[in-house]
Amino acid sequence: MSNPPGFREFVAIMALSMSLVAMSIDSMLPALSQIAADLGVERANDRQLVITMLFIGFAIGQVFYGPISDSYGRRKPIYVGFAVFIIGTFVAIFSQTFTMLLVGRFLQGLGAAGPRIITVAMIRDRASGREMARLMSLVMMVFILVPAIAPAVGQVILLFAPWRMIFVVLVVLAAITLGWFHLRQPETLAVQNQRPFSMLGIGRAIIEICTTRVAVIYTLAGGMIFGAFIGFLNSSQQVLQELYGLGTKFPFYFAMLALTIGVASFVNSRLVTTLGMRLLSKLALWCISLLSLMFFIYCAFAQASLAVLMAYLMLSFFAMGLLFGNLNSLAMEPLGHIAGLASSAIGSVTTLLALSLGYLIGSLYNHSLLPMIGGFGLLAMTSLLLIYTAGE
Repeated sequence: MSNPPGFREFVAIMALSMSLVAMSIDSMLPALSQIAADLGVERANDRQLVITMLFIGFAIGQVFYGPISDSYGRRKPIYVGFAVFIIGTFVAIFSQTFTMLLVGRFLQGLGAAGPRIITVAMIRDRASGREMARLMSLVMMVFILVPAIAPAVGQVILLFAPWRMIFVVLVVLAAITLGWFHLRQPETLAVQNQRPFSMLGIGRAIIEICTTRVAVIYTLAGGMIFGAFIGFLNSSQQVLQELYGLGTKFPFYFAMLALTIGVASFVNSRLVTTLGMRLLSKLALWCISLLSLMFFIYCAFAQASLAVLMAYLMLSFFAMGLLFGNLNSLAMEPLGHIAGLASSAIGSVTTLLALSLGYLIGSLYNHSLLPMIGGFGLLAMTSLLLIYTAGE
């Protein structure tokens, strides 16, 4: 490619490639009740499996894409990921049972893991340290616009078409993103830096990751915060659309929360080069911990109004926006020489841990806010303790 993308276009390509996961999750939220009714889902909380199965496929897929991209370059594995994602989307479109839909969602997650995990490795190929954190924050800022508008897109589609049309839109988005990536984004891993694919080499790299104390600490911390976020995603439709009766207004409130994370990512990109990733992460975790403790006590004795709930969530989500890019960058920082495999291992562990914690939070939903708020507070406090044990 004679004219590779500049800084801004690189950020946009990386963000859009990563957005398949967010779009596949958040565009479905307004449709969960219709899907449950159409496919005969009996238990109300089982509709959350539409979200959970995608994350399971996503977690498993991350294990493979990183090592392959370290051996064969970044571009080819991304093409495979897009292909699997599109196949899974077509399975979901034509599903006649809830089980078949979940199979499609699993394949979607398995495929979306490719673009998601390899883009992090491509960013690491291009930058390191605070510059990587700045780049990740900008990517996250653009990336967050997708979940901000995704529920609204899903809700608009539902006004004119059945829920299956949402999956058709996902196919179109994947095709556009793949075309842009193919035409404009060159390979970022130099041939001399490619590592021969071998199970022995992968085993040694995994041992190195597991024995790099800082990487382990920040991976676990990131998984816990992401777990709190997944817990919210799992129950957000039931909390906002049903408990608070928002109905078709749900996407707009969800967008406010998503944009809060986007604003925080932008603020982080400006502050991280002066204050550093560690200080910002500690401040954000203190904020979530104290807010959640106070709000949990309040909700134990009174029903919070929608305005109070949104104020709590927006403050908490702003703090999360400071965490997502920083914790991932801190975990990746000492592992630049095995960026692809490290990105896979860290991403997989983070997602599996978050999935387990988020599923637990979602399954405890009992028509109150206490499980969600308790999850936010407990996981933030635990993450904070972990970071202090890093001793940096």
